[in-house]
Amino acid sequence: MFKAELIRNKGPWTGINDVEIAVAEYIDWFNQRRLHGELGHVPPAEFEALHATTTAPETLLKAS
Repeated sequence: MFKAELIRNKGPWTGINDVEIAVAEYIDWFNQRRLHGELGHVPPAEFEALHATTTAPETLLKAS
């Protein structure tokens, strides 16, 4: 998927620096902003933030 969406479709690349920047931008989009079908069509970062606010914090283990 990565190869088809980024490398083949967004070229031609003029050098390795162009590819490195494009890869970093793609990874940021994929991990933070894309709409994820398995998460109710919300971005992963938004889903994680919502989960953090609705989940009770773990209780600390008491030393006996």
